[in-house]
Amino acid sequence: MASTAAAPGTRWAREYETIYILRPDVSNDAAEKIVERAKDVIARLDGTLTKLDNWGKRKLAYPIQKNTRGIFVYLKYVGFNDLVAELERNLRLLDEVVRFQTVLLDEDIDPASVSVDPEEVQYLHVEEEEQAEDAELERARSLGMVPRAPRGAPSEAPAEAAAPKEAPETKAADQSTEAKSEEAPAAEAPAEAPAEAPAEAAKEAEPTDPNREEG
Repeated sequence: MASTAAAPGTRWAREYETIYILRPDVSNDAAEKIVERAKDVIARLDGTLTKLDNWGKRKLAYPIQKNTRGIFVYLKYVGFNDLVAELERNLRLLDEVVRFQTVLLDEDIDPASVSVDPEEVQYLHVEEEEQAEDAELERARSLGMVPRAPRGAPSEAPAEAAAPKEAPETKAADQSTEAKSEEAPAAEAPAEAPAEAPAEAAKEAEPTDPNREEG
Protein backbone atom coordinates (compact mmCIF):
# COMPACT_ATOMS: atom_id res chain seq x y z
CA MET A 1 0.00 0.00 0.00
CA ALA A 2 1.55 3.26 -1.13
CA SER A 3 1.81 5.94 1.48
CA THR A 4 0.78 9.46 0.64
CA ALA A 5 3.57 12.02 1.05
CA ALA A 6 2.73 14.70 3.57
CA ALA A 7 2.43 18.21 2.14
CA PRO A 8 5.29 20.47 3.21
CA GLY A 9 4.33 22.92 5.92
CA THR A 10 3.83 26.53 4.94
CA ARG A 11 6.61 28.87 6.01
CA TRP A 12 4.85 31.92 7.39
CA ALA A 13 6.36 35.29 6.67
CA ARG A 14 6.05 38.71 8.24
CA GLU A 15 5.37 42.15 6.82
CA TYR A 16 7.82 44.95 7.62
CA GLU A 17 8.42 48.54 6.70
CA THR A 18 11.81 50.27 6.74
CA ILE A 19 12.52 53.96 6.41
CA TYR A 20 16.06 55.14 5.84
CA ILE A 21 17.44 58.66 5.52
CA LEU A 22 20.21 59.63 3.10
CA ARG A 23 22.51 62.61 3.32
CA PRO A 24 21.01 65.60 1.49
CA ASP A 25 23.93 65.86 -0.95
CA VAL A 26 23.54 62.29 -2.26
CA SER A 27 23.10 62.24 -6.03
CA ASN A 28 20.16 60.57 -7.73
CA ASP A 29 22.42 57.85 -9.17
CA ALA A 30 23.87 57.05 -5.75
CA ALA A 31 20.41 56.99 -4.18
CA GLU A 32 19.17 54.61 -6.85
CA LYS A 33 22.14 52.27 -6.32
CA ILE A 34 21.26 52.05 -2.62
CA VAL A 35 17.68 51.16 -3.52
CA GLU A 36 18.89 48.45 -5.89
CA ARG A 37 21.10 47.05 -3.14
CA ALA A 38 18.11 46.91 -0.77
CA LYS A 39 16.07 45.16 -3.48
CA ASP A 40 18.81 42.57 -3.99
CA VAL A 41 18.95 41.79 -0.26
CA ILE A 42 15.16 41.32 -0.10
CA ALA A 43 15.10 39.08 -3.18
CA ARG A 44 18.17 37.04 -2.09
CA LEU A 45 16.53 36.14 1.23
CA ASP A 46 13.23 35.09 -0.38
CA GLY A 47 11.45 38.30 0.51
CA THR A 48 9.00 40.31 -1.57
CA LEU A 49 9.11 44.09 -1.94
CA THR A 50 5.54 45.40 -2.10
CA LYS A 51 6.00 49.19 -1.93
CA LEU A 52 8.85 51.61 -2.60
CA ASP A 53 8.49 55.35 -2.19
CA ASN A 54 10.92 58.24 -2.39
CA TRP A 55 9.66 61.00 -0.09
CA GLY A 56 12.30 63.41 -1.30
CA LYS A 57 14.41 65.87 0.63
CA ARG A 58 12.90 66.96 3.92
CA LYS A 59 13.93 69.25 6.74
CA LEU A 60 14.94 67.36 9.88
CA ALA A 61 13.59 68.34 13.28
CA TYR A 62 17.14 68.25 14.62
CA PRO A 63 20.59 67.85 12.98
CA ILE A 64 21.82 64.33 12.24
CA GLN A 65 25.57 64.14 11.66
CA LYS A 66 25.54 67.91 11.13
CA ASN A 67 22.87 67.57 8.44
CA THR A 68 19.69 69.60 8.80
CA ARG A 69 17.97 67.90 5.87
CA GLY A 70 17.80 64.38 4.49
CA ILE A 71 16.32 62.22 1.73
CA PHE A 72 13.64 59.85 3.06
CA VAL A 73 13.11 56.46 1.36
CA TYR A 74 10.29 54.10 2.36
CA LEU A 75 10.33 50.30 1.88
CA LYS A 76 7.48 47.89 2.58
CA TYR A 77 8.15 44.17 2.16
CA VAL A 78 7.29 40.63 3.23
CA GLY A 79 10.01 38.31 4.44
CA PHE A 80 11.38 36.14 7.21
CA ASN A 81 13.24 36.84 10.43
CA ASP A 82 16.72 36.90 8.92
CA LEU A 83 15.75 39.45 6.26
CA VAL A 84 15.55 42.47 8.56
CA ALA A 85 18.95 41.81 10.12
CA GLU A 86 20.63 41.48 6.74
CA LEU A 87 18.93 44.55 5.26
CA GLU A 88 19.88 46.72 8.23
CA ARG A 89 23.45 45.37 8.14
CA ASN A 90 23.78 46.56 4.54
CA LEU A 91 22.31 49.97 5.33
CA ARG A 92 24.71 50.35 8.26
CA LEU A 93 27.68 49.83 5.93
CA LEU A 94 26.67 52.70 3.64
CA ASP A 95 28.12 56.12 4.43
CA GLU A 96 25.24 57.79 2.58
CA VAL A 97 22.70 56.41 5.09
CA VAL A 98 22.50 58.49 8.28
CA ARG A 99 19.50 56.85 9.95
CA PHE A 100 17.16 53.86 9.45
CA GLN A 101 14.31 52.21 11.34
CA THR A 102 12.29 49.02 10.80
CA VAL A 103 8.83 48.22 12.18
CA LEU A 104 6.88 44.96 12.15
CA LEU A 105 3.46 45.44 10.58
CA ASP A 106 1.90 41.97 10.44
CA GLU A 107 2.62 38.29 11.10
CA ASP A 108 1.65 34.88 9.75
CA ILE A 109 1.53 35.89 6.09
CA ASP A 110 1.58 33.29 3.33
CA PRO A 111 4.27 34.47 0.84
CA ALA A 112 2.34 32.85 -2.01
CA SER A 113 -0.63 35.15 -1.35
CA VAL A 114 1.38 38.36 -1.70
CA SER A 115 0.72 40.34 -4.89
CA VAL A 116 2.92 43.14 -6.20
CA ASP A 117 1.94 46.14 -8.31
CA PRO A 118 4.94 46.99 -10.53
CA GLU A 119 4.19 50.71 -10.28
CA GLU A 120 4.39 50.55 -6.47
CA VAL A 121 8.02 49.35 -6.50
CA GLN A 122 9.50 51.89 -8.91
CA TYR A 123 11.99 54.38 -7.53
CA LEU A 124 11.13 57.88 -8.73
CA HIS A 125 13.46 60.84 -8.30
CA VAL A 126 12.04 63.87 -6.52
CA GLU A 127 13.51 67.12 -7.79
CA GLU A 128 11.69 69.53 -5.48
CA GLU A 129 13.91 70.85 -2.73
CA GLU A 130 11.14 71.97 -0.38
CA GLN A 131 8.07 69.89 0.37
CA ALA A 132 5.27 70.52 2.81
CA GLU A 133 5.05 68.30 5.87
CA ASP A 134 2.41 65.64 5.26
CA ALA A 135 1.20 62.24 6.41
CA GLU A 136 4.38 60.55 5.17
CA LEU A 137 6.62 62.63 7.41
CA GLU A 138 4.18 62.03 10.26
CA ARG A 139 4.67 58.32 9.67
CA ALA A 140 8.44 58.83 10.07
CA ARG A 141 7.78 60.59 13.37
CA SER A 142 5.70 57.66 14.58
CA LEU A 143 8.70 55.42 13.92
CA GLY A 144 10.82 57.60 16.18
CA MET A 145 13.08 58.86 13.38
CA VAL A 146 12.00 62.48 13.67
CA PRO A 147 11.19 63.71 17.18
CA ARG A 148 8.05 65.70 17.80
CA ALA A 149 8.29 69.26 18.98
CA PRO A 150 7.56 69.92 22.66
CA ARG A 151 3.85 69.90 23.38
CA GLY A 152 3.66 73.45 24.67
CA ALA A 153 5.73 75.14 21.94
CA PRO A 154 3.62 74.53 18.82
CA SER A 155 0.26 74.96 20.51
CA GLU A 156 0.97 78.31 22.18
CA ALA A 157 1.67 80.31 19.05
CA PRO A 158 -1.51 79.28 17.17
CA ALA A 159 -3.57 79.98 20.27
CA GLU A 160 -2.25 83.53 20.40
CA ALA A 161 -2.73 83.97 16.69
CA ALA A 162 -6.28 82.65 16.85
CA ALA A 163 -7.30 84.91 19.75
CA PRO A 164 -9.90 87.42 18.49
CA LYS A 165 -9.14 91.09 18.78
CA GLU A 166 -11.13 93.06 21.33
CA ALA A 167 -14.07 95.06 20.04
CA PRO A 168 -13.84 98.85 20.52
CA GLU A 169 -16.76 98.87 22.99
CA THR A 170 -15.24 96.09 25.07
CA LYS A 171 -11.87 97.80 25.17
CA ALA A 172 -13.48 101.12 26.15
CA ALA A 173 -15.45 99.37 28.87
CA ASP A 174 -12.29 97.77 30.21
CA GLN A 175 -10.52 101.13 30.26
CA SER A 176 -13.41 102.75 32.16
CA THR A 177 -13.34 99.88 34.66
CA GLU A 178 -9.60 100.38 35.17
CA ALA A 179 -10.16 104.12 35.65
CA LYS A 180 -12.77 103.43 38.31
CA SER A 181 -10.51 101.00 40.09
CA GLU A 182 -7.71 103.59 40.16
CA GLU A 183 -10.06 106.23 41.61
CA ALA A 184 -11.49 103.86 44.20
CA PRO A 185 -8.86 104.54 46.91
CA ALA A 186 -9.49 108.30 46.72
CA ALA A 187 -13.22 107.74 47.08
CA GLU A 188 -12.78 105.43 50.07
CA ALA A 189 -10.57 107.84 52.05
CA PRO A 190 -13.44 109.96 53.49
CA ALA A 191 -15.16 106.81 54.65
CA GLU A 192 -12.58 106.49 57.47
CA ALA A 193 -13.75 109.79 59.10
CA PRO A 194 -17.09 108.45 60.41
CA ALA A 195 -15.17 105.76 62.26
CA GLU A 196 -13.61 108.44 64.52
CA ALA A 197 -16.80 110.54 64.78
CA PRO A 198 -18.47 108.45 67.54
CA ALA A 199 -15.43 108.88 69.81
CA GLU A 200 -15.44 112.65 69.39
CA ALA A 201 -19.20 112.81 69.84
CA ALA A 202 -18.95 110.78 73.01
CA LYS A 203 -16.29 113.15 74.31
CA GLU A 204 -18.45 116.18 73.64
CA ALA A 205 -21.47 114.51 75.21
CA GLU A 206 -19.59 113.71 78.42
CA PRO A 207 -21.77 114.95 81.35
CA THR A 208 -20.45 117.81 83.50
CA ASP A 209 -19.88 117.12 87.17
CA PRO A 210 -22.38 119.30 89.08
CA ASN A 211 -20.04 119.50 92.10
CA ARG A 212 -17.18 120.73 89.95
CA GLU A 213 -16.53 124.40 90.50
CA GLU A 214 -15.74 126.54 87.61
CA GLY A 215 -12.51 128.45 87.84
